[in-house]
Amino acid sequence: MDLRRDAMQFKVTLRDVEPLVWRRIEVPARYSFWDLHVAIQDAMGWLDYHLHMFRVRNVGGEIEEIGIPNEDTFEGEPVCHPGWELAVAAYFTRVGTRAEYEYDFGDGWVHDVLLESIAPRRARTRYPRCIAGARRCPPEDCGGPHGYAELLATIADPTHEEYESTVEWLGGVIDPQAFDPSAVRFDNPAQRWKITFAGG
Repeated sequence: MDLRRDAMQFKVTLRDVEPLVWRRIEVPARYSFWDLHVAIQDAMGWLDYHLHMFRVRNVGGEIEEIGIPNEDTFEGEPVCHPGWELAVAAYFTRVGTRAEYEYDFGDGWVHDVLLESIAPRRARTRYPRCIAGARRCPPEDCGGPHGYAELLATIADPTHEEYESTVEWLGGVIDPQAFDPSAVRFDNPAQRWKITFAGG
């Protein structure tokens, strides 16, 4: 793998939501886990309001947790390594490698992350990019997969007693089937890090 010239293609699939919500993204092979986190957030449609963590096997076959370290970790608990210090390519060493990405530990949005291919970047093409996907991302703070299923049932029935309050909470009627890969816009990961940790 040439970290300067290659791109890694990932399929990201949200667990426990039917029909499936998924994205296919291509990112530079030089990316850190923080960079990949930002790309997943932007492609899915999350707003990066909550903590996140990758769970991925290292070269020794052990599961490592990578994300934002918790300073209050108790003795014996797994150590969460800072994502901005670790290269994705050091763990996703071959096509078919999988990892778990969890966002918002309260709602528990778990994503399956699959490395589908490694190939030279295309000329005159901006990376990262979203090349495919399906269905709108669930709204933030809706209660995880179970809460989202209830929300979908509510907005599908205008006679439901909570229909109006739910639509008001959503800010209007949403189409859960709608997704356009070409409409995805990616933030600069370094800028996101600065905003998150250095106050902008």
